[in-house]
Formats: sequence, structure tokens, C-alpha cells
Amino acid sequence: MSHATTTPAASAPAPSVNAPKMTHRQVMEALSGLLLGMFVAILASTVVSTSLPRIISDLKGDQTAYTWVVTATLLATTVSTPIWGKFADLFNRKLLIQLSLVVFVVGSALAGFSQNTEMLIGFRVVQGLGAGGLTALSQIILADIISPRERGRYMGLFGAVMGVGTVGGPLIGGLLTDSLGWRWNFYVGVPFAIIAIILLQKTLKLPKLAGRKVSIDYLGAILIAGGVSLLLIWVSLAGQAGQFEWASWTTVWMVGVSVLALIAAVIVEIKAKEPIIPMHLFKNRTFTFAAIASITVGIAMFGASVFLAQYMQLARGATPTQSGLLTLPLIIGMLGSSIIVGQLISRTGKWKAFMISGSVLLVIGLYLLGTISYDTNFTLVGIYMFVLGVGVGMVMQNLVLIVQNVVSPHEMGAASSSVTFFRSLGGTIGVSALGSVLGSQVTNLMGDKADALKTAIMHLGAGGAKIAEALQSGTIPTVSTLPHGVRVIIESVYGQAAADVFMIAAPIAVITIIAVCLLPNNKLGTKTTLERMSEDPSHGSATSIDAQSTEEAELALIRAEDAIVGAPAFGDHDTNDRAADDDTTAQAPTTRL
Repeated sequence: MSHATTTPAASAPAPSVNAPKMTHRQVMEALSGLLLGMFVAILASTVVSTSLPRIISDLKGDQTAYTWVVTATLLATTVSTPIWGKFADLFNRKLLIQLSLVVFVVGSALAGFSQNTEMLIGFRVVQGLGAGGLTALSQIILADIISPRERGRYMGLFGAVMGVGTVGGPLIGGLLTDSLGWRWNFYVGVPFAIIAIILLQKTLKLPKLAGRKVSIDYLGAILIAGGVSLLLIWVSLAGQAGQFEWASWTTVWMVGVSVLALIAAVIVEIKAKEPIIPMHLFKNRTFTFAAIASITVGIAMFGASVFLAQYMQLARGATPTQSGLLTLPLIIGMLGSSIIVGQLISRTGKWKAFMISGSVLLVIGLYLLGTISYDTNFTLVGIYMFVLGVGVGMVMQNLVLIVQNVVSPHEMGAASSSVTFFRSLGGTIGVSALGSVLGSQVTNLMGDKADALKTAIMHLGAGGAKIAEALQSGTIPTVSTLPHGVRVIIESVYGQAAADVFMIAAPIAVITIIAVCLLPNNKLGTKTTLERMSEDPSHGSATSIDAQSTEEAELALIRAEDAIVGAPAFGDHDTNDRAADDDTTAQAPTTRL
């Protein structure tokens, strides 16, 4: 942790962060821009989910490109989320969330002008950087304006926005793709983002926060990003046609360098004053097993949404609009179980039975989806998706809840963001690795059906030459436009490959059951973060026990004098002021003996 400069209690007070309690109307006004900003992020990430097969096909991309269009955004979001959170300690938070909206929208709009998959992947990285800011800052600002005790009454709004964005995004994307073209998927969020920026400027009134010295762990962030990125490149390209084999010297050096980078990242994080991921949190059993479970839940959640869209369009010949409608059972199960179980946990105070049940349903759902084929009854597929959605919804958000319940209130932000980081990391690695498996399976299955496919193409006469050339290029086909004989073969190949992916994910998800069972069954607390901090004597002293240099002491006196004459004080303040700051942010630095 950084050694923040503090002043004695007798010194002139720093600007207070205590603000009058906001009325319900004031909270709703402040939340309007924040909710719309979240809607933009969710809409932009889901609107392309059902259109990606068409997009990649139009841009002449292959399965690797398809996977990286998704993975690039997830990776950028994962890595940037904790960085944005650190920036929130240094700069104006309202300005930061507006900046993240601008970055997000610019990336989205530029993606609409993509002429090839490389451009699309690059602009999706920009989009992911903005999404990381929205993800981090929305939670921080929410804590600024609503106390934990009152937050429950407003969570329904966030659930509604998530539901509209998650359910409506694929439908809107499908309609836009089938009518105006897929490029409008990236343009649709621009007007909403502009309105959100204006609303945030006019309605979001945050109290002035006391500044403090923050050391950003740039080296740790670079090592984590580099190690994870190289690992993802390896799992994405290994075994692909025209690339390298799994067992090769390329694999040795790529995996070796990525492992060394991640080991170095751990060492850096241990020594960093304010690490991106505090390593000492892993001494807490609840945090450790919650992080493990988050990884596997991320694989299931992101993998299901990505590969079900491919299954619907490439194995069932559905249009993007139809694909969005057909995957609704997954979304309904996820949102419904999350809301209902969340309310039951709040009423009863018991959580472990719900989470064990959810993790079991998660495995069952993946296994059932592993049995589907290109001609499985849609009703059965819908039931399988619903079971998976219910399982994910019962586990995903509650992993954050139980971690927040046991960690120190002074480490609430770091612990919560770390759980989210591991969930995103699991989704990123899962989509990339499972996408590589799907691509390899498609290649193998196409080889097995080469004779049947050749016969079907020969029956087409002269028109079969173009189809054969397109299939040999490795690009993802537009199945709905293929002749019936060829279409059935392609659909059977992608149907089997998608099922294989879900069957592989099922045993991985068993780790979720094990991790949840090993979680300590701690009773949920009834006190807010502020109340817990006020009862912690180790953080209540009037002066810091950190050693201060002479220069720091002189700087503290100068800032105290500035405060007396009315100048704005941007330095550090005494511990009492930090406690006031914690009333809205719960992010005071921890002092350790």
C-alpha cells in the first residue's frame, strides 16, 4: 500500500466529504446517467453476439478471427478494470466515467468501419478499454452515492437495465443486421452514450473527495496483460490450419514466456505498494475459493453466450434475429434466478445451499448441451439453456457477495474487483481455448465428411465450384444460403463441434462445485462497511503510524496553512477525515503495523 501523508488531529481540517443524505429523488436523478451508461456498455457487448457469424463471414474471417473478436474485448476489459479503479483514487470520478464512455463509443463506432477482421479486433480492444472503465467506475460511484444498507432497494433498477440490455441487445442486433446491415450494430450505441454523458454532467453530484498519494502498479499490469495475452494467443493459434502444432517449439517458447511473465507479475504484486491484485488476499479461504469458482463460472457464462450463437446460426441455419430469440431461455434463466435467489438470501441470510445447487445445475446444463446435435428438438435445447442460465445466475453475483462479507472493509474495493477480474479472465481464456477446440473439431469433422461433401458439391454442377472454393478457404460460411445437400453436412459438423465444446466445459465446471463446497459457511453480516470500519480500532488513531520524511511533514504543514486561508487542499488529511471519506467511498488506505 502507498504511504499516504497524514496530519495530526489538531491541524486545520481538510475539506469534508460528508454530504447531506440524498433523497430518493436525488438518488434517482444521479443514477439516471449511470444507468444509461451501463445500458450502453451492455447493449454494445450483446448487440453483436447474434451477428458475429454474419460479420466474420462478410469480412472473410475464420474461426480464429471469430474467437479473437470476442476475446480481444474481454481481455482489454479484464486488464483495464483495476487500472480504472486506481485512477478513481487520483482524479475526478465523474470525468473518468465520461471519458470511459467516450473511449467506449469511439471504439464501437470505429469498429463499424472495419474492412477486415484485423481492424475489427483492434477496435474491439479500444471498446474493451472503455468497458473496463464503465465496469469499475459504476461500482465505485454507486458506493459514493448509496450506502450498502440502502443499496438493495436500487439494485432492481440495475437488474432491469441488465435484463433489457442483455435480452434486447441480441434482438436489436439481429434486426439491424437483417435490415440495415451489421455495421449498424456498432453505431446504435452512439446516441445513447451522448445522452448518458450529458445526464452524468447534469445530474451526478459527487462530494469532493480528499486526495491521497496513490502508487499505480504499472509494471504488474504490464506483466499480467503480457502473460495472459501471450497465453491466449497460444491457445487460439495452436493446432489451427496453417499455424503450429500443440506439441511444437513454438508452444514451448510461448507458454514458457507467458509463465515467466505471470510468475514475475506475482513477485511484483507481492512487493507493490498498491498492487493490482493483492496477493495477501489469497490467505483468506473465502476469497481463494471464490476466485477459483469465478474462473469456471466465467468460462461457462461467456462460452455459452458465444458458442450458442454459433450453434444456432451454423448448425441450425437461423438468422441473427432468430438466433437472439432462440437463446432467450439462457438469459431468462440467468436473470430470473439471480433476482429470486438474491432476494431469498437477503431474507433468510443463508447462501451456501443456493450456491451449491446453482453450481450443480451449471454442470448439468453444460452436460445436457453437450448432447445436442444439428437436429435436436428446439424445445429440448431451450430447456438445456434454461438450466444452465439458472445455474450461472445462482452462483455468479453471490460470489462477490460472500467475499465482501468477510474481507476487511478497507480492502473491499480490491477484493471485489479481483473476483470480477478472475471471472472475466476465466471467460477470456475459456472463449479462446474452447474456440480453438471448436475450430480444430470442425477441421477434423470436415475431413471425416470430405467424401460426402465432395459428392454433394459435384451434384451442384458448375455452381459447386464457388462453394467448394469458399469452404476450402477456411472462412465461416453463411449456412442459410447453402444448397440443401451441402447445408446438412455443414450443419451436422458445426452441431457436433459445438456439442463437443460444451461437453469439455462440463467437467471443468465441476471445479465450481468443489470450490463452493469448500467455502466457509460464514454468516452474512448485518452491518454496513462504515459501521464495521468505525468498530475497527486498528484504523481509528488520529495520526498515521507510518514513518514520514521531513519533506512530507513540511508539505503537510504547508497544505494545512493553505486550508486555513481558504485555499483548496488536495493533500492528505488526518485519519478522522479519512473516516468521513469512507462514508461514501469505503476506500481508505489500510495502515499496517
